Amino acid sequence: MTRYAIVRVLQAVAVLWAAFTVSFAVLYLLPGDPVELAANATPGTPVDPAAIAEMRARYGLDQPVWQQYWTALAHAVRGDLGRSIGTGQSVTGAIGAALPSTLGLAALTLLLAVGFGGVLAVTAAYTERRWLRGLLTALPPMGAAAPTFWVGLLLLQLFSFRLRLFPAFGGTGFEGAVLPAITLAVPVGAVIAQVLYSSLIQTWRQPFVAVAFAKGASRRWVQARHVLRPALAPALTIAGVWVGTVLAGSVVVETVFSRAGIGRLTQTAVLDQDIPVVQGIVVCSALVFVVVNLVVDLVLPLFDPRIVRGNRIGGA
Repeated sequence: MTRYAIVRVLQAVAVLWAAFTVSFAVLYLLPGDPVELAANATPGTPVDPAAIAEMRARYGLDQPVWQQYWTALAHAVRGDLGRSIGTGQSVTGAIGAALPSTLGLAALTLLLAVGFGGVLAVTAAYTERRWLRGLLTALPPMGAAAPTFWVGLLLLQLFSFRLRLFPAFGGTGFEGAVLPAITLAVPVGAVIAQVLYSSLIQTWRQPFVAVAFAKGASRRWVQARHVLRPALAPALTIAGVWVGTVLAGSVVVETVFSRAGIGRLTQTAVLDQDIPVVQGIVVCSALVFVVVNLVVDLVLPLFDPRIVRGNRIGGA
């Protein structure tokens, strides 16, 4: 187990480094000059070339690319992601102010997705009524195919404008997060339901299930004690992978619902070509993704010890 955990931690560090390196390279290759764009933010106002040169030196953009990379990497390791070119604010401070709202939305989204998707899959796998199983298994593909922005607009029209149960735009607290969370949870829950249902059906066909029935166990007991636990591993893995999708979807959802968070900060930074802010958001999103998946990897052996044994045998 110790070797398994060390390997997963090293993989997490490698993913973070790759995310930083790729984002730095992509943002450096973008056309346009963020310093000139920030300096010319006010139309009709002449800008002194000396001031632009001073801004370049302040942000280290006058240095060679390799030196910019190593300087930015060394600062990022210490938790310093630089300063915004447009506002001069610390990138860490800007992300720290916007991150709690998005993390709360993502947590509520995953809670709803895992809850609804899990109940749907478990019910579909447990029932012996074919019409009910067919109806339940037809819902996840519909949820996965529905566009996120369309689901959000539909929820706004129904629950905000007609029923007036939730705020339409700029809502704060739990009430303001319900509709955005449901919007993001629909496709995530649909995928979790599909994966968990498939895993449950495969587990139901294993020989140890027949042995449990032969001992006189009821169908409910077999599913709760013998089937559900080993079938959870693939669904947990998918839930961890979809954290990145939830963070990416927050850009669209926070725009539709006019919520303050990482999505709106990303939109503003991309439009202004604020490279330090965009790269800081990429790195922080990768950090959240890596931490969640690392936790999932460390929890999975509790549900299926064969994972650790398989890695040990593969290493040998």
